[in-house]
This record gives sequence, structure tokens and C-alpha cells, in this order.
Amino acid sequence: MNLNRALASVIRHHGRRAAVLDVAHSFTWEEFGNRVARLAGALAAQGVARGARFAILSRNGFRVEELKWAGLRLGAIPVPVNFRLAPPEIAQIVADCGAVRVFVESAFAPLLEHPATAAWRGAAVVFGESAGADALAYEGMLAAAAPAPAADPDPDADALLLYTGGTTGRAKGVRLSHANILSNNVAFGLAVGARPEHVYLHAAPMFHSADLLATGWFLQGAAQCYLPMFSPQAFLEAIARYRVGAVVTVPTMLIATVGSPEFARADVSSLKVLIYGAAPMALDWVAKVAQAFPHADFCNCYGLTETAPDLTIFNAREHREAIEHMQATGERGGRLLSVGKPNALNELKVVDDSGREVAADVAGELLARGPNIMRGYHERPEETAAALKDGWLYTGDVARIDEDGYVYLLDRKKDMVITGGENVYSSEVEAVLQRHPAVAEAAIIGAPDPRLGEKVVAAVVRRPAADVGPDELEAHCRTSLGGFKVPRRFMFVDALPKSALGKVLKGELRRRAIEENTHGQPG
Repeated sequence: MNLNRALASVIRHHGRRAAVLDVAHSFTWEEFGNRVARLAGALAAQGVARGARFAILSRNGFRVEELKWAGLRLGAIPVPVNFRLAPPEIAQIVADCGAVRVFVESAFAPLLEHPATAAWRGAAVVFGESAGADALAYEGMLAAAAPAPAADPDPDADALLLYTGGTTGRAKGVRLSHANILSNNVAFGLAVGARPEHVYLHAAPMFHSADLLATGWFLQGAAQCYLPMFSPQAFLEAIARYRVGAVVTVPTMLIATVGSPEFARADVSSLKVLIYGAAPMALDWVAKVAQAFPHADFCNCYGLTETAPDLTIFNAREHREAIEHMQATGERGGRLLSVGKPNALNELKVVDDSGREVAADVAGELLARGPNIMRGYHERPEETAAALKDGWLYTGDVARIDEDGYVYLLDRKKDMVITGGENVYSSEVEAVLQRHPAVAEAAIIGAPDPRLGEKVVAAVVRRPAADVGPDELEAHCRTSLGGFKVPRRFMFVDALPKSALGKVLKGELRRRAIEENTHGQPG
């Protein structure tokens, strides 16, 4: 099975049902399939051939979906690009993948004037808006084209090239095959209860692997709708307008939504499946979100771009039970700190630095094996060889797995602080700091120290009107943590730097910490 055959099956079984819901348009699956076939013809006329790569620089929208599927129909490889990157970073991705065309939403047309884009400016196609009615160039291109026949690629052929790691260094292109994407979403859809009657909202950015989780609903003929840019008001309006039944989000979205003044007046009664991932969420907020969406199956999941993207799922019923246990007992630990169990098609294990599997509840690097594991990094043989060994993906995440199979993420391997020879897992210290009533957010990093090698540094965002200082936070930490884990320095910041999906950019925090020390700031 490949994605083209999967789409043909959806059209065959659900052709007259709604496929796309939009403020200006709605299409059945038959209409969607016809549009994709004609758009594939338009792409072919512009030099997008089988095996070629083409980039998409756009906000979420049904036209991005059509561009992706039109490329797949040709046997070409779509490359969604993070529009939040700087122009030189975008240019690096376009050059690295060798895109023959770059489809640019009109909102990002000004980027074509930047000197960094000069090399591919002639390959750019500005197509209008990603959603809505304002896309005359796109609709004209589609109407003038003849349908292209569907390619029938091998299931192990590349389907998508998704770039990851651009926040910490040169971005790497992750090669995901048809089989990777399909197998992962069969398992994911089964685990979370994806149903044809659920309208699925694309709220996570479509340039990110999290959007691939929509495939679990797509395969069942569920209608799709799109949020071009997130805001609490836009998110809530989309849920009410389209009667959204399922959505995958990130914690920052849920925190902003539940805390917004619009939430009290919003109709979210249609929501049946509410999933978050990509970053941890403070336990108090987990409880608040669960209370705010009482009728939804609310749970979290964990994965990587390299795993297409899901590895674990926390069963929704067990997730709520863990929340209720915390509320009833006051215990702020246990299973609620986990990311659930491996999905049905994955094997996970934890190994030490020598590659030997460790016992239950012992920390080490998390390894994954299954049909959803990437083919490798685009033209990065050395990095591919380092990540894929003997059939296992080395995730770079430090974790432990308990006797019942629940997975607990402790840190990124590169983010773990080694101070005086002791390992400090940032998630443990961050959880303690976030229990202080004056702390809104906290992130732990390591900074160079001549005596200890590294010292533990906390970047802290205070709650509004709070006036907590370093001494109080240090004393708070000492009540719950061993002395070597207690931060030796506190940096108070207005906001933590984050990626598009809410992951804290710890490399940026390390740079700030080093710069402040260099300029004589207190450590």
C-alpha cells in the first residue's frame, strides 16, 4: 500500500462525503480527488516530475493539503518548510533538498525580495492564500490543467521530506516513506479512536510532523478543516463553526485557549478527541485542560519527526484516571508524568552508554524499532549511520520505562546536565520549580563551570505581579531535590524562547547564560 492507493480507497468508499471544510469552499472526497489530479497536471507542466522535490512555504490550509497530495500523485516529494525560520535558514533548506519549485503563499511573497532567496527566486510560484477565496493564481492554474495519472510508488519509496533540527544547527531532512506514514497512522488512529464522523482540525503547523497525525482520520474519510494561524479565538471559532471532533495540539495552544476570555463563551461540545504532544505541560495545566474539556478523550503522545511521528500514546481513560488521582491525593508524580506506552507497531527499549539494555526504571537512551522509522537523513550518510544502528533508531532522548511499560522522558541526551560527575535531568528540576506559586515557566540548562564542569542554571518566567527571587527559589528546590540538582544560578526572563510547536530552545538559553557570564553578570 502507498499513499496514492490509500487516497483512491478513501474516495472509493467515501466519495460523496465531505472531505474539506473551509470558510469559502467545501469539497467532497470525489471533488478533492479531482482537484488533486488536475493540480498534479499543473505541477508536472512546471517541471515537477517523479522523484523531484518541491518546497511549500505556507500557513495551514486546504491548498497546502492539495499541493502535498498532487506531488504524491506524481511520485514527487513535497517538502513543507517552516515559514517562521529566517530567510537564510529557509534558503538553506531549499538548497539542501534541491527543490525544483517553491510554492509560496502570498503572505510570504516579501521573502522573495531578501538577498538570501536570490538563488531560487526564479523557481518560486506565488499562489495566493492557503485557505479561503483569495487565490486566483492557484485556482486558475488548477482549472487550466489536465488531470495527471496517479503514480504507484513502492511503499518504501520516499513520500515526504521534513526538516528538523534547524533551531539547534543546520536543519536535517528526514526521509519518510509511504509505509512509514501509513503504518504509524494505522496504529495511532486505532489507539486514539479515530472515527469517520470526527471532523479533524489541522491546528498544528502543516510544516511539522505533528500534522501527519491527521492521516489517521484522513484514511477513514473524516472531513478535514484547517486553521491558518493559531490564536485562542480562531481555534475556538473553528471548533464551533466546523463542529470539530478531533485535534492534535501543543501545550502552548491549550494553555492559551483555556486561559483566554473567549473560552467561557465558546461551544466546544463537538470535541471528542483532544491530544497534545511535542512538549511537556505543567501538571496544574494538564488538570485545568482536562476540566475545561470534560467530554473529550484527552491524552498526550510522544514521537519524533524520524518516527513519522508517533511512538507512544497515553490511553485517554488512564490519563484522566491519573489526573483524578493527583487531584484526590495531592501526589504530583506517578504515571501522570509519563507519555504513555508504545504504540501497537513499535518496540522501545532503554540502553546505557555501551548499548546494553537496562533494567526497568533505569535511565538511559531510548531506542525505537518499527515500520514507522525513517529511511534516513537526506544526503547525510554519517548522521544516518549514527541514528540508525542494527534496526534501531537512537532517539537522543533520555528516558526510563517502568515495569508496566510506561515511558518517562527525562531529558534530551544533549540537554542533560552533568555537574561534578552527577547526571541532572532537567525535567525533574523543572517540575519542582513549576510547583512554586510564583513561577509561570522554568527551563533547566547547563552552563560551563571551571570546578564542576557544568553548573545547573534555571531560566524562570515569573507569574504576573510575582516578586520571587533566587534565594526563595533555591530554598524551595532544596525541599525536594538533592543538593547537586539545585540550580546554582537563576536567570529571570520575560519569556522562554520557543520553537513553532512550543519546545523550549535550550541552545538559545545556553548562549544567553554564557554571554551574561562573559559580560560579568552574576552566576
